[in-house]
Amino acid sequence: GIVWYVAYEFDDRRGRPRTNQAEHAMDFSYTPEQEKFRAELRRWLEQNSAEAFGRKGEGLGGSTASLLDVRDDGRWNQLLDYHRRLYKAGYVALHWPKQWGGGGASMIDQAIYQDEVLRLALPLYGANQLAIDRIGPTIMHLGTEQQKQRYLLKMLTGEEIWCQGYSEPGAGSDLAALQTRAVLDGDTFVINGQKVWTSLAHRADWQVLLVRTDPAAPKHKGISYLLVDMHSPGITVRPLVQITGDAGFNEVFYDNVRVPKENLVGELNAGWQVSIATLMYERVSGGTRHPVERTIGELLELAKKVDFQGGPAWKHPYVRQKLAQFAIEARCLRLSRHRSLSAQLKGKVPGAESSFGKLFATELNLRAAMFADEMLGAFANVEGGSLGAIDGGRWMHRTLAARGLTIAAGSSEIQHNIIGERVLKLPRG
Repeated sequence: GIVWYVAYEFDDRRGRPRTNQAEHAMDFSYTPEQEKFRAELRRWLEQNSAEAFGRKGEGLGGSTASLLDVRDDGRWNQLLDYHRRLYKAGYVALHWPKQWGGGGASMIDQAIYQDEVLRLALPLYGANQLAIDRIGPTIMHLGTEQQKQRYLLKMLTGEEIWCQGYSEPGAGSDLAALQTRAVLDGDTFVINGQKVWTSLAHRADWQVLLVRTDPAAPKHKGISYLLVDMHSPGITVRPLVQITGDAGFNEVFYDNVRVPKENLVGELNAGWQVSIATLMYERVSGGTRHPVERTIGELLELAKKVDFQGGPAWKHPYVRQKLAQFAIEARCLRLSRHRSLSAQLKGKVPGAESSFGKLFATELNLRAAMFADEMLGAFANVEGGSLGAIDGGRWMHRTLAARGLTIAAGSSEIQHNIIGERVLKLPRG
């Protein structure tokens, strides 16, 4: 396995840490079987992503936003095609137990999969990201046997797409302030209210929905976690166009929507604990969804194409220093993932520490995008398809999208609070 330590030096020939101190030894090398798995996976990803998306070796530019856009059925169908390919090859959910249709892969193989997917800037879990990285695992651990049998397999096949109904206009970062109500009427919940920033709601067949079932209870009590059919009468979905021009987010309205009581996950009025489990799975994957190392590599290539302060950007000391710092931090992010992997290999359950990866990845991604703008100068504002657009306007889109990634899945401010209070045990200010 991998043993984490702080003080080490790199063997420049292989890019791997080395040390002569046995008590600090760590080994990032892979077994022949693992290297074989990587080679086979790499070939498969390169071939099938090219066939599905028609962009050999280019991935998706680090974001699936355009694929989720409500106005582009063609791109969505490409993503569904890619998802079905992942499922047939057995790659769509390597981290799930075989009992529920997953790959039952070792954590090392899962890490190799993440590395190779990020290298190509592809979606980790095809078209059903929310279902496979957080909703499915939550149902596995806290759902009933009937719920597991009913929902899990169709998540993997892509037959049923899922979304997540958490945020509300008055309850974003303060999620526990949600006001969407569910009143129990016999064996049915009747739901009224609104959610916002709901990714994939326009494509989804099902949704996990947080509702208030006891308005008299304290804020973090009286909340329940429901599985809702998005085709139910009374649900209205309205796309929200973002500053990037994409429309993958939505607001969702519920007008006397009826949901069977059997769709309750966990205990009535104890949905906050279930929702936290979902958030922890989300934040564990949050540090692995952003292909930061690939972005830094593309930033280096950009520096070779443009001028900065009267000369080639890549020769300017300031640019070189910034690129070197970004490369160091990207490597630190990779090592942080290895530390998390090491803890899991020792049987530890992911907890508040998952906020580190999410915070670090999204903030580094934002700074890299902002620096690209600095290098591009006036050309940073030229969008794709326009005269003078560099790299097809990719960097403008990334800059506009990057701030949103620091908000999604818990804002950077929230992550700082979690780290300070739950990891560092600092007193509340």
